[in-house]
Amino acid sequence: MGLIWLALASTAVAGPPRISVGSKAFTESVVLGELATQLARDAGTTVTHDSALGGTQTAWLALTRGEIDLYPEYTGTLSRDILGRTEPTTLAELRAAVAPLGLKISEPLGFVNGYALGMREERAEELGVETISDLRAHPSLRFGFSSEFVPRTDGWKGLRAKYRLPQTEVQGLEHELAYRGLASGALDLIELYTTDAKLSQAAIRQLKDDAGFFPDYSAVILYRADLAERAPDALAAVRRLEGALDEETMIALNARVDLEGVSEPVAAGGLLAERFPSAAGEDLKITIPTAPNLFERVAARTAEHLALVVTALGFGLLTAIPLGIFAAKRPGPGAWVMGVVGLLQTLPSLALFVFLIPVLGLGFAPAVVALFLYSLLPVVRGTHAGLTGISGAVRESAVALGLPPWVRLWRIEMPLALGSIFAGIKTAAVICVGTATLGGFIAAGGYGEPIFTGLRRDATGPVLEGAIPAAVMALLVQFAFDRLERRLTKRR
Repeated sequence: MGLIWLALASTAVAGPPRISVGSKAFTESVVLGELATQLARDAGTTVTHDSALGGTQTAWLALTRGEIDLYPEYTGTLSRDILGRTEPTTLAELRAAVAPLGLKISEPLGFVNGYALGMREERAEELGVETISDLRAHPSLRFGFSSEFVPRTDGWKGLRAKYRLPQTEVQGLEHELAYRGLASGALDLIELYTTDAKLSQAAIRQLKDDAGFFPDYSAVILYRADLAERAPDALAAVRRLEGALDEETMIALNARVDLEGVSEPVAAGGLLAERFPSAAGEDLKITIPTAPNLFERVAARTAEHLALVVTALGFGLLTAIPLGIFAAKRPGPGAWVMGVVGLLQTLPSLALFVFLIPVLGLGFAPAVVALFLYSLLPVVRGTHAGLTGISGAVRESAVALGLPPWVRLWRIEMPLALGSIFAGIKTAAVICVGTATLGGFIAAGGYGEPIFTGLRRDATGPVLEGAIPAAVMALLVQFAFDRLERRLTKRR
């Protein structure tokens, strides 16, 4: 009897299974992630969706580390960019390749979203360009590709070698913004996704891949093998997407988001509620999510952003002020301290994330560590400058009074250096507020999430929704430290 009660208690504590769905940072991937999320949730599973995680390697790393349980992928991307295959690879071969990693691949979802190259129709007609091979005759054409497409073996790197193209320089930019460059004439050629919604609105010629370079990009769900044991109902629900989505449906879903401004959860929920039959032949009981209003969204992002800034800046001050004191009191090793914190400041933010994600994973932790490292230099330098700028006469007077070193530091030197120290703190705080927006790139939340959403959708509204509150927060933080500095100065 006791064993029965124990089993019931453990089941009650465990509750429904929990899984995490991921998606990459472009509209179609987020929509597919939402379809999977809502199907799994309808099956009684607690689901979180870590949307817009960045590029392919970020999502792949999150899956292999167990930070997410599944995400939508494409067979060509898996073969070429992840596994490094150069020859055509069958689905069976891909499954055999990922099985040792504890991963499985669903059946194709029913549509292909491949890469293609595109030019404005009138420009292509003017130059007589119909195939990718025709580009060899026009070395001065201006190419604009996404940062992920450029280094990929199934992207520009491999394409240029395959076709022996003479163009050596390309402009890197967000995929969605490339359409603007093409429309304005700033670019002559961009890469396309064949299910892009904007293709139906623009006169763009897709160049023929006459050398057969691009592989098949059938959409699939890549998932952890143990999901069949941990959440079998959720996996079964998600796998009902297999063969259920054709290209027209996917283009329409992308259009609802990119052209009509509908959110991905609403677009996905609408499709499931209207067209997706349940296993019993009835409609799924999908509740189309109600989008939070502007105030609710900003309030939620403000809490997330503040958590990032306060945590990082708090640890930064606890570390940087002692380092600044040490650098001022010990000039020899202090020069090394100043050099190291200066070097950290030169690291590009996204590059720093690349180093931190394999160690700390996605989300809050790597974002806080990055912000912490960026907060060090201003405070260390301000503390060092304030202490070393105190006149020799003042120091000699303090020594003549017979005060111990720690009393001289705390009662005389630190108050005199307060202005310089606070200048560094205010600079670090503003840097933290601004740089924290990059947390949206790695699922850390904050104001960066709407900014990246706006860039992905080529929409100004979401960008302003994140940028304006971030600017206001930076001003308020600086104002708060100004007030604190004045109060401390008066007490002095």
